[in-house]
Amino acid sequence: MVYLISKTTKLRIDSCYNFTGNPLYLAILKLDFMQKFNLILLIFMSIVTYGPVFSQSGKTTAKIKVLIVDGQNNHEQWPKITYILKQEMEATGLFSVDVARSAYTWEGDEFLDEFAIEGMPKTQALDEPKADPDFSPDFSKYDVVINNFGWNAAPWPEKTQKNLEKYIKKGGGLVVFHAADNSFPKWEAYNKMIGLGGWGDRTEKDGPRVYYNDAGELIRDDSPGNAGAHGPQSEYQIQIRNAEHPITKGMPSIWMHTEDELYNSLRGPAENMEILATAYSDPDNKGTGQHEPALMTLTYGKGRIFHIIMGHADYSVLGVGFLTSMLRGVEWAATGEVTQDIPDDFPTADKSSKWEFKK
Repeated sequence: MVYLISKTTKLRIDSCYNFTGNPLYLAILKLDFMQKFNLILLIFMSIVTYGPVFSQSGKTTAKIKVLIVDGQNNHEQWPKITYILKQEMEATGLFSVDVARSAYTWEGDEFLDEFAIEGMPKTQALDEPKADPDFSPDFSKYDVVINNFGWNAAPWPEKTQKNLEKYIKKGGGLVVFHAADNSFPKWEAYNKMIGLGGWGDRTEKDGPRVYYNDAGELIRDDSPGNAGAHGPQSEYQIQIRNAEHPITKGMPSIWMHTEDELYNSLRGPAENMEILATAYSDPDNKGTGQHEPALMTLTYGKGRIFHIIMGHADYSVLGVGFLTSMLRGVEWAATGEVTQDIPDDFPTADKSSKWEFKK
């Protein structure tokens, strides 16, 4: 039984149904074998060609366009981490990923050649950060930007800063992870985008500390103090604070993250910010004894920002909890929705899990 459906006709073809009076049916009967074969092939190719273009909701299924910006980061594995993120995102089939790198790079020299990005212009490695006056990515070509610059990165040109601000205000997405919240401490709009940051002479002048106490109360702490600290690397638990947000929906209420730095005492404007998950900063590991923000979302104008504090090294980034959060966060920042499932090997409260990296 086959159904041929148009806007005005539903034609049912069945051996038990009498179509002798239907002109379309009579015309089909007059076709020879090759003509019928070509007609069937034409119908099939139309389905294959046009079927995937629109979903049932009418939305196109074009890939999400992602831009990773990098070049200067005190975490020397940054070229490898950019490579891993690009590879993992593209493997989902949801994303197409480009990389814009500053002409002058700082740290990470030993990883630049091994984890080179195809088509990347030649860069110059320096012993100290140096501003690239020509660093000017076209943000407007992308749905979301991921910042992989880190502590002590040289400032972007003012025009490039303004371009990112306009891009986010108009609805572009931004994702910052780990040392990206150390970068650009004097860029006022950037500090509003990320909500909380550390180091770079950030203090109470830049905004409060924000955390949960043991009673589950959200605290905004204006007391004096420097921003940004962490104890020795370790595994630590992530506690979900909003289980209904698209990024965290379906995650266990508590899950174990792989070995990483746990940032504490971050400070900033913390405006239009929601904490999706926290991590307990254990005093026995030089922590604060408070539940520090680990996953955050923010808005800046019409733009969406996802901020995740994890991602110190390759073994941290390859944690299933991190990658799942990161990729879902990138999709949410770009679209406001998340279509990716929680993987079967997602960590439990007591056991972390990692994906194997294959170049």
